[in-house]
Amino acid sequence: MPSLPPTARDTTASSPWPVRTLSMKMSDYVAKMSPLWVEGQIVQLNRRPGLTTAFLTLRDTDVDMSLSVAIPVGALDAMPSPPAPGARVVVHAKPTFWTKRGSLQLEARQMRHVGVGELLARLEHLKSVLRSEGLFDPARKRPLPFLPRCIGLIVGRNTAAERDVLAGVRRRWPAAAFEIRAVAVQGADTVRGVTGALRELDALPHVEVIVIARGGGAFEDLLPFSNETLVRAVAATQTPVVSAIGHETDNPLIDFVADLRASTPTHAAAAIVPEIAAELRGLATAGQRARVALTRRIGRERERLQALMSRPVMADRAGIVAQHRADVHDLSRRGRDRLADLVLREVDRTDGLLRHLRAVSPAHTLERGYAVIRHADGAIVRDRADVETTELLRVTVARGDFAVRPVSA
Repeated sequence: MPSLPPTARDTTASSPWPVRTLSMKMSDYVAKMSPLWVEGQIVQLNRRPGLTTAFLTLRDTDVDMSLSVAIPVGALDAMPSPPAPGARVVVHAKPTFWTKRGSLQLEARQMRHVGVGELLARLEHLKSVLRSEGLFDPARKRPLPFLPRCIGLIVGRNTAAERDVLAGVRRRWPAAAFEIRAVAVQGADTVRGVTGALRELDALPHVEVIVIARGGGAFEDLLPFSNETLVRAVAATQTPVVSAIGHETDNPLIDFVADLRASTPTHAAAAIVPEIAAELRGLATAGQRARVALTRRIGRERERLQALMSRPVMADRAGIVAQHRADVHDLSRRGRDRLADLVLREVDRTDGLLRHLRAVSPAHTLERGYAVIRHADGAIVRDRADVETTELLRVTVARGDFAVRPVSA
């Protein structure tokens, strides 16, 4: 039996490793790793009665990646408070690779809750980083539309926050339309669910504002809304975003990048649509003011007209019209006389030009007895030497022309 390649880079298509060899090599490599501390969020915890080992899934808080963890039940019991799905923990574990299943697992030895103080320090660091990038700059915040065609709403399934927003908006503007995305707003799936719903609503052209709403909760429950992935997703939207997370004292980081921060879901409803009763009152008030202003304007103009008509010059209004009519008739007569004089002068000038033209005309010269003699080709005879004795010449007089032949001298 041929020997196997000693290392991975020595393998070829004709000399590969079997799966068992690769699995064993990976197991040996992982076995050389030292125990380490790893942080994550508990997604699933299985603790069956009678078993000395519990199994859980530990997920990264920023990306969708998880690992299976096996931990002694005694280690869980030693914790001050029992862990639950959604809790952020640090685990001291040794990585192991199961060759038969081809899977990586952590053999935990100890587990601790991530302290609130440590989480607050991390949030402050992230907050300073985001602020330095300008994501909290007020100049970035966009104004909300006065009356959005459609409101995107991201809430938990059958939650009080959903009811508060819907009831508040429909009480203020009954015709408001919604695009609702119900997702997990607590636990390990919060970031992924809210981020996906946010991107989906942002891509809809008829959605003009997006509300992210959740009721109050413990500090740990609201941590997903300070997650960097979610915060940057809110900052990257093209649609204005309203953050309505928790109560007035809660300030997750998406409050700082959202275009508007509402202290509660009820306040968010008041911020995104106007109150129809108030708008109708405003319209009625504006109409009343317009009518009063127009009545006053008409009254002032009527008074000015009456003052103008009461002047002495307006006592005989027909006389004013008659005077203007006489002026128009006089101007018309003077215009006709001026035009007639101009025509007569132009006629006299034209007659003079005609007489001058006739005086200098060649025809007038012929009338006096002169003649024009031309060769057969039409050229005018100017010299006797140019005339042949046998040539037939044409003579033009005042009233016609005729042919002649010269007589030899």
